[in-house]
Amino acid sequence: MRGWLCLVAALLFVPGTAVRAQAQGMHSVTVAVNFDRQSIRPAVIEGTADATSGRPVSTDDPVRIASISKLVTTLGVLRLVDAGVLDLDRDVSDYLHWQLRHPQFPDRPITLRLLLSHRSGLTDGADYIIPLGETIRQRLADPRAWDAAHGPGEDWFHYTNLNFPVVASVMEAATGERFDRLMQRIVLKPLGLSACYNWSGCTGVAAMSAVVLYRADGTVARDDLRGALPACPVVVKDGQPCNLDDYTPGWNGALFSPQGGLRISMNDLARVGQMLARGGHGFLTPASYAALTTPEWRFNGHNGVGENGDPDGFFCAYGLGLQLIGNRSEGCHDDPFGDGVPRIGHPGEAYALRSGLWLDPRTGRGVAFFTTAVPDDAAKGASAFTAAEEGVLVRARHP
Repeated sequence: MRGWLCLVAALLFVPGTAVRAQAQGMHSVTVAVNFDRQSIRPAVIEGTADATSGRPVSTDDPVRIASISKLVTTLGVLRLVDAGVLDLDRDVSDYLHWQLRHPQFPDRPITLRLLLSHRSGLTDGADYIIPLGETIRQRLADPRAWDAAHGPGEDWFHYTNLNFPVVASVMEAATGERFDRLMQRIVLKPLGLSACYNWSGCTGVAAMSAVVLYRADGTVARDDLRGALPACPVVVKDGQPCNLDDYTPGWNGALFSPQGGLRISMNDLARVGQMLARGGHGFLTPASYAALTTPEWRFNGHNGVGENGDPDGFFCAYGLGLQLIGNRSEGCHDDPFGDGVPRIGHPGEAYALRSGLWLDPRTGRGVAFFTTAVPDDAAKGASAFTAAEEGVLVRARHP
C-alpha cells in the first residue's frame, strides 16, 4: 500500500500501534515546520518542552537532532573543500599526520569521500563515544572498529557513526581549530543559525528553551538542563577533569558528537533545508553541492547494511552525509511520505527521538520535524520508517 491514505491506515491498524501511541503521548513532543525556498510555516506544535516546568514547546526551541547532525557536519567539510583546505579524495592520513589504514586492507587509502558515504570499512563495534583523555587513533587501533570482510572503496555501505568522529578529527587537524568552534565559524553563523554541537557555543537563553528528551516511560533521556548550560560539554574519561584548555585539535573529533550532537530548532533546521533547496547558492559551490547530493552508493539488494547490520530497505541511496529517499528499486522501503517523490535530506534517531529533514529539490518544498518518546520497539509504518514518523508527515502535510 502506498500514498497518504495508506499511511493513515498503517497508523490506525498496525497491531500494537495504538498502545504504543498512547504510551508515547504521555511525554511526547512533536514539532514540524514546512518550508520552501522563500518561507517557513509551522505545521505541528504540540507537547511540553520541559515536563517539570510545563513549558510549551515552540518552533524556536533547540533539540538534540541526532543523525541529521551528520549532514550539517558534511556542510562544514564541503566549506573547507571550497576554501582549498581539504580534498575529498586525498588520503586523510596526510591531514592526521599518522597513517590510518584498515588492518585487513592496508594498501587502500581512506578518504573523506569514503568516510562521508559510509564506505570506509569502519563499523561501530568499538563504539564511537570517545571521552576526553583518549584519542581517535587509540580507538581505531581496536580491531572491532573495522569490518573484516569489507574494505575502503568497495561498493559496500555500512552505516557507521564512527566515520564522523574521524571526519571531525581531519577537520580539526587541517585547520588547527576545535570542531565546535570551527562549525560555528564556517557553517552555523554564516547560515544565521542559533545552533551548536553539545551545547558549546549556544547561549544561556538557548539552554532555557531546550527540549528535554524523554523516553516513552517518562524517564529523562537527555538535556534536562534546568535552564543552565552543562558544566562540561563533552564526555570525560573516568577520573579526569573536564579541561579542554590542553586539548590538541585533531586528537579526538568525537568530543562534540559530530555524528549526532547538534542542538537546533526546527525553524533553524528549515533554514538549512532552504539553503539546500536553493542548490547551495551563496553557501556551497556548484561542485560541492553536486558532490553532496549525487549518490555515492545505491542499494542493489545485497551491497549494504544499516546501523543494525541488516539490509532492511531503509538505506537505498546515499551521497555525502545525505540520504536520498523515494527509491523504487526492489527491496527499498525508504519512502515515509508514501507518494513516490524522490527527496534528499537525513533522518535522526537517538534517545527516543525520531527526526527528519526532507525536501524535494525540484520544487524546493520540504519539512523539518522531530517527535519524542518513541519506544525502541516502535512499530514500522508502510515504509521502513516508524509509524510515528509517517504520522508526523501526514499531519505536517495536512496541519
